[in-house]
Amino acid sequence: MDIYTVREEFMLKFLDLYKINERYRKEIDTRIKEVLDSGWYLLGNQDKTFEQDFANYCGVKHCIGCANGLDALTLIIRALGFKQGDEIIVPANTYIASILAISENGCTPVLVEPDIKTYNINPDLIEEKITEKTKAIMVVHLYGQAVKMEKIWALAKKYNLKIIEDSAQAHGAIYQGKRTGNLGDASGFSFYPGKNLGCLGDGGCVTTNDDELALKIRALANYGSHKKYCNLYKGINSRLDEIQAAVLDVKLKYLDEDNEKRCQISKYYRENIKNDKIILPNTYDEKAHVWHVFAVRTKDRDEFQEYLKNNDIQTLIHYPTPPHKQEAYKEWNHLSYPITEEIHKTIISIPISPVMTEEEVKKVVEVINEY
Repeated sequence: MDIYTVREEFMLKFLDLYKINERYRKEIDTRIKEVLDSGWYLLGNQDKTFEQDFANYCGVKHCIGCANGLDALTLIIRALGFKQGDEIIVPANTYIASILAISENGCTPVLVEPDIKTYNINPDLIEEKITEKTKAIMVVHLYGQAVKMEKIWALAKKYNLKIIEDSAQAHGAIYQGKRTGNLGDASGFSFYPGKNLGCLGDGGCVTTNDDELALKIRALANYGSHKKYCNLYKGINSRLDEIQAAVLDVKLKYLDEDNEKRCQISKYYRENIKNDKIILPNTYDEKAHVWHVFAVRTKDRDEFQEYLKNNDIQTLIHYPTPPHKQEAYKEWNHLSYPITEEIHKTIISIPISPVMTEEEVKKVVEVINEY
């Protein structure tokens, strides 16, 4: 075992998934045993229970489980029936999955710069990008903060546009009394293990209040079928398995409590990190942010990351390269989105999770203040 391995073992982890899930081990074990004893592993009672519980939590009529967050967004767009070349407005600084879902359906992503204060799409820049081909606005509640929706709702009404939420990072965030997942026509969630509500593998869902859309999405996710061997649509295979649904239903009961712990850590960071080299994130409303990540910005990011590593603090970068600079979208590589590029060049996420101890939180603050 070399020195680097030892350092990694004793590092203050960015996110300790073992500790997060160990708290609920007995309940999770019980529910997994129920799945094993039932002999039913897909589209069974665990799925139905979780879907109903998560729909109730989000305040919507329908929740449809699927394999992951990317599939959730892809299914929404496909179910809305957009045509080749139809345009969907999307933030330029999102994780690439938001954009992949648009491309996968033959639609055209139209990138809009974020607000540097919130990192979410800037509502004031959307209208100038709307054309006769525009069919929807995809809002991404990035890093856990709900997008300010008032102006977006008005634009959707004015131009008869659909609103698609990418809520993959914002389970439980609240805007004007409603949770994310209930702020548009439909929303895609990811339950990747590192999310605020994460399963033990891949998982996702769609939430919506639209009865017809929900019915179509449920069929599309199951080979385009409501009844075995009767296929209404050219669908895909994207289902949330019974074990993941069982795990999620256990953890859902504790989501608000976990989010509150994240909010407390965020508040401590924001009040106590005092270093002119570090730009702290902020929120326009404490209820609107569930702090999936605590992303700071600094000019010398690589140096800062190495400094934290040398002090046994693990960090991640969300995200080092913006979508328009990726090889996958090389046709965009010549484009310039200066605010997006500034964010991606300077952003770095420090540890925040419901299992961090008070001592660990204080250590992060002390080390950063000494940088």
